[in-house]
Amino acid sequence: MGAMNARADGTADVHVEDGARDAGVYRALLESTKAIPWKIDWPTLRFAYIGPQIADLLGWTPESWKTVDDWAARMHPEDRDFVVQFCVSQSQAGVDHEADYRALTRDGGYVWIRDVVHVQRNAAGEVESLVGFMFDISERKRDEEEIKRLHREMEALLLVDGLTGIANRRLFDQRLELEWGDSRRSGKPLALMMVDVDRFKQYNDTFGHQAGDDCLRSIGAVLRATARRPRDVAARLGGDEFVLLLPETDAAEARVLAQQVIDSVAALALPHGADGCGACVGVTVGVATQVADGADMQSLVRAADRMLYAAKRDGRGQVGIGVA
Repeated sequence: MGAMNARADGTADVHVEDGARDAGVYRALLESTKAIPWKIDWPTLRFAYIGPQIADLLGWTPESWKTVDDWAARMHPEDRDFVVQFCVSQSQAGVDHEADYRALTRDGGYVWIRDVVHVQRNAAGEVESLVGFMFDISERKRDEEEIKRLHREMEALLLVDGLTGIANRRLFDQRLELEWGDSRRSGKPLALMMVDVDRFKQYNDTFGHQAGDDCLRSIGAVLRATARRPRDVAARLGGDEFVLLLPETDAAEARVLAQQVIDSVAALALPHGADGCGACVGVTVGVATQVADGADMQSLVRAADRMLYAAKRDGRGQVGIGVA
């Protein structure tokens, strides 16, 4: 009854007891979740509170989180500068925000954290404190990385010819555009080699599609070996049509490489022998070189195609070369 004596109706006592009980309930709720609640006093930049769950997640006891310096120090070095600068600037501006970063565990590992921050102001509108929650998003990040990896693999597959393993037309078109722009800027020539398997239809008809696929794989391997520099691109356009894109290559260099392709295919000694065909599989090569200017880049493709058909007309198994 002593508490009742302070006020005849006991209202004040009831309110105090209710407030204490409610605070206890709220704290119990906060500390029972996986999210980690925290509060920072803005004028001193000291932690006023951080949930005990932090010890389970990172290994650091709540008592060890004294100031924002502890928060910053327990962050991956690659994330620290950006995240700290971003969070400080947003807090100074009084803007609620969130940030993802890797937090250091006491045993030296890292856990992906999402910090969701709410800015609290006093009656004068000044920033008084920051309150927020830390969430463990490691599993989500792993899922995101796996999705990115699968996407990269899918993109790579979309740019690779499924039969030969060299570039496909899509990748060739992309690289041709890039190298055309580079030739325009540098003034250095760009060479394009078009390679056609001689009488491939007869080969397929005689030996079957499986042998035909094996033949195309062998041609692709020859072109891959010829594309020795990082920017060279060997690609299959479809059927028995192949190309070799050679940046910074003049006509003389391109002719040498084209003859090398013909000789390398001949060295495979793939039997042909169909009616009207030679004893072994061979290829014909058309080459065009050009310094990119105001012309359409397809002018280089058309010129190489013309050189290819000119070489075919003159007897196959040889190089036709010209300047676009």
